[in-house]
Amino acid sequence: MQNKYAPIEDYDYKMIEAYIDKDDVTDWYVNAFKKFNVNGFEVLKWNWSWWAFFGNIFYLLYRKAYLASFVVLVLTFLVGALPFGHLILSILTGGFAPYFVYKTYKEKKDEVEKKLDDENQRIESIKALGGANEWALWLGVIVHLFIWGFAFLFISAFLASIGLAFLIS
Repeated sequence: MQNKYAPIEDYDYKMIEAYIDKDDVTDWYVNAFKKFNVNGFEVLKWNWSWWAFFGNIFYLLYRKAYLASFVVLVLTFLVGALPFGHLILSILTGGFAPYFVYKTYKEKKDEVEKKLDDENQRIESIKALGGANEWALWLGVIVHLFIWGFAFLFISAFLASIGLAFLIS
């Protein structure tokens, strides 16, 4: 693993690993979280995530970043009328959502560290607080299928109404 940021301590790695609770993506999150913490200062930086780009609010719900997911939900309704509004929001979410996962992790980590002195108890506690909401993944799939199904029906009805039904049959 090539590291252009400050090295991460074993304890911090274990805490992130426990919080993320998915071995196959732990290193991705460790590298992302390093970008957001520069010599002890938190910095909002771009860190691309295709999952966040396509999942938007569902990515944030999946990663238990509830406040950020609420903000993205509100923004979704606000940008709905703008040309390319959803695309722009998806791009911004794809680049900045991992930062909000980091912020949620840091808040929970700080809370755990204030209450517990034992490293093993901290790791177990952050694991219980972190992880993923599998239901958010399924909810995202259902909502996206509904939206795409509705869009297909709308386009089909539109084409039929203008006499281009042969294109969809």
